[in-house]
Amino acid sequence: MANNIPALDKSHLDWPFLEHRHRKLAEEIEAWAEKNIDPSAHGSVDVDEVCRALVRQLAAAGFLQYSVARRSLNEKLDVRSMCIIRETLARYSGLADFAFAMQCLGSVAISLYGTDELQQDYLAAVSAGDKLAAFALTEPDAGSDVASLRTSAVRDGDDYVIHGEKTFISNGGIASFYTVFARTGGPGAGGISAFILDADTAGLEIAERIDVIAPHPLARLKFNGCRISKDKMLGAEGQGFRVAMATLDVCRSTVGAAALGFSRCALNEALGRTSSRELFGAPMTAIPGVQSQLADMALNIDTSALLIYRAAWTRDCMADRVTREAAMAKLHATDSAQLTIDAAVQLFGGMGVTCGVKVEELYREIRALRIYEGASEVQKLIIARQTLANAGVL
Repeated sequence: MANNIPALDKSHLDWPFLEHRHRKLAEEIEAWAEKNIDPSAHGSVDVDEVCRALVRQLAAAGFLQYSVARRSLNEKLDVRSMCIIRETLARYSGLADFAFAMQCLGSVAISLYGTDELQQDYLAAVSAGDKLAAFALTEPDAGSDVASLRTSAVRDGDDYVIHGEKTFISNGGIASFYTVFARTGGPGAGGISAFILDADTAGLEIAERIDVIAPHPLARLKFNGCRISKDKMLGAEGQGFRVAMATLDVCRSTVGAAALGFSRCALNEALGRTSSRELFGAPMTAIPGVQSQLADMALNIDTSALLIYRAAWTRDCMADRVTREAAMAKLHATDSAQLTIDAAVQLFGGMGVTCGVKVEELYREIRALRIYEGASEVQKLIIARQTLANAGVL
């Protein structure tokens, strides 16, 4: 971290989108992260083991309870809590945010569509950190165009037999189970179904581990005749596209929250750097151009936070589906975070691209968020279609 880091602006916690319990949670996760996460940790690490350890720690502290909701216990997903946790963890560590986020992403479909039996079998173990979850949707030729996926699930008695391939699967190789989407019917969105596939199922192959600029467990999977009971289906046959989109409605706001955490960290790093470094005989903060950059960063952060917590509040309090709101939150928060972090790197000068400096780490961490769970271009299509539909044009 840079020297002379100022106090973090937490004024957004007083916004009416949040309740007292959310403010209490923000204090708890902040205290936990400050004690348990080293934000200056860089270099080569065993990301598999680090993620496993983080999941165990988050479970022991009680934070993974927010990643699941069991119908039998009258639990409901609280997207605002998910956002607060992801925003805070991301300020400290992209890998810590990832560890929590994957427990959410891989489990939300079970929380929404799983039978009581499936929820009992999987969600308690996810909350306890005993099972690591993963979401297997993307394929080599079906990323943004989910409806064109080719992985097949053919009915055989009381089972389905799955053949195909998935790629860029987070937690791939360390997950205990995968929420898998496969084609059980004809072409298009209506032919897709969703299943829970245990990682030890015969025929499941970790074909390749994928290295990326901000390392985390990522893999290409092959399904070589994986046999799975029809009881492991989420929802009815043909509802898989709906399951996937409902899951993303919940999780996209939290992706924006992670980007917001990265942005807040970048701004604070930039404030520390510019207030402590002199240029042309005065602190950098006295330079109008620097002030303009800092103003843009602050503006991006507040607009992102407003969109994120509006979407989360709407999902928690008003509507089960928040497709437009979540798309706006993810799009603006991730794209503006890229600009905010780039500005911080620029303000650091040569130090900004030096390994071991926080803003360099943030620069690598943010890039994937503009792609996964729907690339920025896809979010624009979603927003446009929803806007046209609301106007009665489409």
